[in-house]
Amino acid sequence: MSTAVPGAFTVRPLDPLADAELLHRWVTHPKAAFWMMQDAKLEDVEREYMRIAAHEHHHAFIGLRDGEPVFLMESYDPRYVELPGLYEPEPGDVGMHFLVAPTDTPVRGFTLAVITAVMRELFADPAARRVVVEPDVSNTAVHRLNEAVGFVAADKIVKPEKEALLSFCTRAQFAAATGVAV
Repeated sequence: MSTAVPGAFTVRPLDPLADAELLHRWVTHPKAAFWMMQDAKLEDVEREYMRIAAHEHHHAFIGLRDGEPVFLMESYDPRYVELPGLYEPEPGDVGMHFLVAPTDTPVRGFTLAVITAVMRELFADPAARRVVVEPDVSNTAVHRLNEAVGFVAADKIVKPEKEALLSFCTRAQFAAATGVAV
């Protein structure tokens, strides 16, 4: 395992048709179990990301490192997507999902670098005041990552597909946890 995270991250909008094969490999990989698409066919992935692309309050992006796709990022307005009626949203709340591409050559610190890049991207929008996440309660690895970038767990909530740990991270919490000014 390497110990450095080389290269710079950039983000581009996801193209549901052009990126479908890549996404299919990622979301059906055993390490993506919490993405809940293990049995998805290519057409299922295309359909899901076409739905997201057409949604006014849900957006998907491909994260690149030195021009190569390495992660998937979704942002959403939790008033309309994922969390309606499950918590009291505040102005400036933005929901987030991310998935790091599977690899045979893991790089120590890479996933932390990705979530940090995702948070920087979200907070680049001046309207974003707080990031909201709702990972599965049993996804302890992502809970540790979330805590590392400043998320604070608020409550367990029950969604149709899972029991989730609702957590929040403000700009100030992110900056304090990471030293990254946003």
